[in-house]
Amino acid sequence: MPDNGPEAFSTSRLDALPLDVAHADEMTAVLADPALYTYTGGAPEDTDTLRARYARQSAGSPDPAEQWWNWVLRVRADGCLAGYVQATVRGSRAEIAWVVGGAWQGRGYAKEAAAGLVEHLRDEGVRTVLAHVHPGHTASAAVATAAGLAPTDVWEDGEVRWHRDLTDGGAPQAEQPG
Repeated sequence: MPDNGPEAFSTSRLDALPLDVAHADEMTAVLADPALYTYTGGAPEDTDTLRARYARQSAGSPDPAEQWWNWVLRVRADGCLAGYVQATVRGSRAEIAWVVGGAWQGRGYAKEAAAGLVEHLRDEGVRTVLAHVHPGHTASAAVATAAGLAPTDVWEDGEVRWHRDLTDGGAPQAEQPG
């Protein structure tokens, strides 16, 4: 697995580009819809705040055993950024998340990006993928399902943990306790 940052990857319609501070200008508009924060909390950030966050994320985790991999999603057909995917990688385990801006929702981009991310992580040596989804967020649950994750009985901070084991050909399985 690369330890100097994420590698770019592509899906049929999207290019996932390693996050750069320069993306903050365009991403401020992509992430401006307050509805994006309904289940996660928070609010849209201004460009300076987003630049500062992207600088911290791009610098990587202060924990050498953990890697922060962040990508922005560029729609190949129009060249516009539409959202992001991210993975916190610890050994062969990754916790993933995704956000697609409101103007690009309903086109399958989040499902495509999350499924592409899981395959990319498999290629990088990840063997277990986790995500946390608010129980009322049916669209995000559909994205997790499209990426091959299955809900578990584990809850964290009011969200359901979703799981996928990539060691057996990738079929979703129940998460084993412990």
